[in-house]
Amino acid sequence: MEVAEFEQLATEFDARVRRIVWCVFATVAPDGAPWTRVLHPIWEGWRGWIATGRGTPKARHLARDPRFSLTYWDAEQEVVHVRGSASWADDQPTRTRIWELYRTTPPPLGYDPAPFWREPESPDFGLIRLEPSVIDVTGLASAAERRLVWRPSRD
Repeated sequence: MEVAEFEQLATEFDARVRRIVWCVFATVAPDGAPWTRVLHPIWEGWRGWIATGRGTPKARHLARDPRFSLTYWDAEQEVVHVRGSASWADDQPTRTRIWELYRTTPPPLGYDPAPFWREPESPDFGLIRLEPSVIDVTGLASAAERRLVWRPSRD
């Protein structure tokens, strides 16, 4: 079912991404080939964030083509799909805020980023902003009657 407001699926979306934690994240390589990797974004409502190095393959892929697709799946067949575009968040207030969000969110979703990047001002600390074009909360076992799809309005 298509929903008009994110709030109509927010509770289920948040519960699933916090429980499942790890997703398969796909980008497009410069040669046009799809690339996937397993990672765990952190979410503030419908906007997602990925802490990463600035020189990673995903960074190079997103510089060429900002589109991404990601999927969470668990053994109970509950699924979340998100498609959208990604961009760097380079302003220091956002970098610091999301650093703290990672640091203060309980595990397994949260973690201390300091062992990887020392501090939010570190030049090698990259922060990718995920802007969804669609969020699809469904389940292979729950059939279509529990499927919720939200597309942000682009005013």
